[in-house]
Amino acid sequence: MRETRILEFKETITNTFLKTVSAFSNYNGGTILFGVDDNGNVKGLPDVKQACLDIENKINDSISPQPNYTLEIQNNDQTIKLTVKSGLQKPYLYKSKAYKRNDTATIEVDTLEFSRLVLDGKNISFEELPCKDQELSFKILQCKLKENIYIETFNQDTLKTLNLYDNINGYNNAAGLLADKNHFSGIDIVKFGENISIIQKRVTYEHISVLEIYEKALAVFRDYYQYEVIQGADRKMVEKIPEAAFREAIANALIHRVWDINSHIRVSMFDDRIEVVSPGGLPAGITAEEYLSGKLSILRNRNLANVFYRLGLVEIFGTGITRIKQLYAESLIKPEFEVSENAIKIVLPIFETNVNLTEDEKVIYKFLSKTMLKPISEIAPYVPFGKSKTTQLLKAMEKKGVIAVEGKGRGTKYIIN
Repeated sequence: MRETRILEFKETITNTFLKTVSAFSNYNGGTILFGVDDNGNVKGLPDVKQACLDIENKINDSISPQPNYTLEIQNNDQTIKLTVKSGLQKPYLYKSKAYKRNDTATIEVDTLEFSRLVLDGKNISFEELPCKDQELSFKILQCKLKENIYIETFNQDTLKTLNLYDNINGYNNAAGLLADKNHFSGIDIVKFGENISIIQKRVTYEHISVLEIYEKALAVFRDYYQYEVIQGADRKMVEKIPEAAFREAIANALIHRVWDINSHIRVSMFDDRIEVVSPGGLPAGITAEEYLSGKLSILRNRNLANVFYRLGLVEIFGTGITRIKQLYAESLIKPEFEVSENAIKIVLPIFETNVNLTEDEKVIYKFLSKTMLKPISEIAPYVPFGKSKTTQLLKAMEKKGVIAVEGKGRGTKYIIN
């Protein structure tokens, strides 16, 4: 065994475990094993029944409000398992401070994180708080509602129906995000050339409606990843990357990101892929596995998501990741998803379907690049064939014209045509 974000070992009982109880209660819960050293070895406790009483008394006397936990004696009365559940009355404080897990360490939360816990404890999201801007206009939202769902009348009652306004607090932050002009950050788009030292285009869209940001991002996408071909008397639009996948990635970034920090969604465009990075990790109550599999969806900005849903821009039930995967079902190279504590990254590769490749060749193809020459030493370790067969398969792919080969001997490198 080893320690993780939701598992901690304590060889003895000292007050330091109370910080971890605070952290587990404030976030996704977790387990503390007493009588186990840092390497996961069972050392045992001299008197487990008394130890249980000590743990219980320390928690009851030191953590406020009362956390939800259970104690269990294990390993032939040698160790104690303390299971702490995520609480509803956040923040859970130890000595007037709130804590969180940072990988396998427990640290005090900062001021911003503390305010998020307070809101979470009140079941209030940032988007529901009153917007600091109360002189707002909604021409873009009005136009979209008229175009997409044929709403002709737009007034304060419309905004109330969309949960963007109430008579007591006025406009909330969700309204601010949808307003024509606002104080919020937006999206930063960079189109790179052959490498990251060559920037072909850079644009930043901020302080405008998220609906306008969405449309402007799509316009940049179309400039670089769509083109027309003439087939006889017809014109056909060709997509290097499925527009539907890019739409999902941008919409998800806009409606699921945290908006209480001044940080842009970052879109990096390359010849062979697009990377979309949105600020803020997953909301509490959902794991990376649940998010990536589509088993569970928790809306961080439910009012904003509702507007996008009504306009037909997203599916509200958290199917974005699943839809992106489905759009790439026939592609040789699949999209990638990375979830960290403070960001979510989606990588959309160029859509590749080469029916001339064998199944073994397709496996190798996934590890090649259109922009970077790769030697056999950067390919063979990642495929299940061995160096000799990998080399043979690469030669076969060269004969088919799928890849190009440069150099000789140890200097031989491969690249996708």
